[in-house]
Amino acid sequence: MGARKGIDYIQRLKEHPPETWIGKEKVTDPTAHPLIRPAVEATARLYDVQWAEEHASYMLHRSPDTGGLVGTSFLVPRSKEDLYKRRLQSLIWAQQTFGLMGRSPDFLNAMLTAWYINRDFFGPYAENVKKYYEYVRDNDLFLTHVLIDPQVDRSKPPSEQPDEYTYLGVVRETDGGIIVRGAKMLATSGPYADEVLVWPFHLRKPTEKDYKYAISFAVPLDTPGLRLIAREPYTRSSTLDHPLAARFDELDAVAVFDDVFVPWERVFIYQDVERVNTIWKVNSNAFTGHQTSIRLLVKLQFLAGLLMKGTEMVQTNQFPHVQDMIGEVTTYIELVRAAIIASEATAEPNADGIYMPNVVPLYAVRNSGNRWYPRVIEIMHLVFAGGLMYQPSSFDVFDSPIADDIRKYYRGATVSAEEKIRLFKLAQDLAISDFGSRHVLYERFYAGDPMFLRIQTQYSAYDKREALALVERALALYREEEAAKAEKPEAKEMKI
Repeated sequence: MGARKGIDYIQRLKEHPPETWIGKEKVTDPTAHPLIRPAVEATARLYDVQWAEEHASYMLHRSPDTGGLVGTSFLVPRSKEDLYKRRLQSLIWAQQTFGLMGRSPDFLNAMLTAWYINRDFFGPYAENVKKYYEYVRDNDLFLTHVLIDPQVDRSKPPSEQPDEYTYLGVVRETDGGIIVRGAKMLATSGPYADEVLVWPFHLRKPTEKDYKYAISFAVPLDTPGLRLIAREPYTRSSTLDHPLAARFDELDAVAVFDDVFVPWERVFIYQDVERVNTIWKVNSNAFTGHQTSIRLLVKLQFLAGLLMKGTEMVQTNQFPHVQDMIGEVTTYIELVRAAIIASEATAEPNADGIYMPNVVPLYAVRNSGNRWYPRVIEIMHLVFAGGLMYQPSSFDVFDSPIADDIRKYYRGATVSAEEKIRLFKLAQDLAISDFGSRHVLYERFYAGDPMFLRIQTQYSAYDKREALALVERALALYREEEAAKAEKPEAKEMKI
């Protein structure tokens, strides 16, 4: 089939809907459900954009197997130019959603591409990884993934939970595959995706009883026995009053596997604790870090633009403390941009001639963005202050007896009330709504616990040689000085 268009994505979703529960309601058609349809439509637009003529040179490329056109998020880079193409692809898609859809299809496409490149890591299941990557690429599927165990009793390993299948594990083997039972979180976009990729994030100090949880596989989201329990949707009906929440709410869900059958050809890791705990060796963070950094860049640019335009409307942009805070945001933007460029410019080919982005600057962004984004939202609070709270509840007010009051008291220095309210409604959606709060939580934790991430990548695994070499060079100055003194002893005082 090759690269899809929006209509292809929607049609497949209608034919293969995940079993999704929103409260006590079972969703039968996500493409028509009012709380899911906006995200479906936003995703469909991404698939359409990749076919736009003006993006033809970098959004699609020829499959090396079928010769058909496939998405650039599946591109195996053979040059730095290919890395640049991947950047442009992610940039265009992120701009379509203002960086607000963190799990757009290119995220897991990037991860799966890294798995394919380093498939030998998966040992006896390497061929499964290869074929699955090719299947997803050549059908342009939209994946979600689940890694984390439910928050039941985090003090105990999987085998000591109240029920041994509280966390996802193998029930039994069959000739054709395995039967799995339990739950995983958090399937962002799951209610409107095609398939789910599963693996444990980490198994700490496992016993032999915990081996059955050390598995990785992928299945279609409409597989019998698999259901999604969604969080409360933040989708709103009015695109005027909630311009972002009405369009871009990525619904998150817990995936429950009720004796789900997984064919052997869809198994990637099987009861292998060592591979689960060292899956970082696949270096998927190089590609996902590249994609997420590009998305963060766009998101920060959007927030900076809201601050710039909003303060201009009320003329607070003349105050030094406001300029300083907006300048802080643009500093973050340029640091992210520099890290993206550095990851491409310092990439080196592996033994097969494949270029993966240098993950080191991307780790620095990942371990800073999870702190920067909440700070930028705080800056929006400080800069816009009461302006975030006093906007009218609905644009319907312009068709009411108090419309003249609104036009008089809600106008800006040089703009109409309608223009100003539109801008501040955008800011409200990110700064003080449930939709916006979810984004703060997402940016803090989407890659894992911020503290342990920074410890692992910026300290434990960080290349300390350059820093320590400078210290050794400074310490050597003492030794050089002592050696010089030994060679030229002070002349003894002459006695008369």
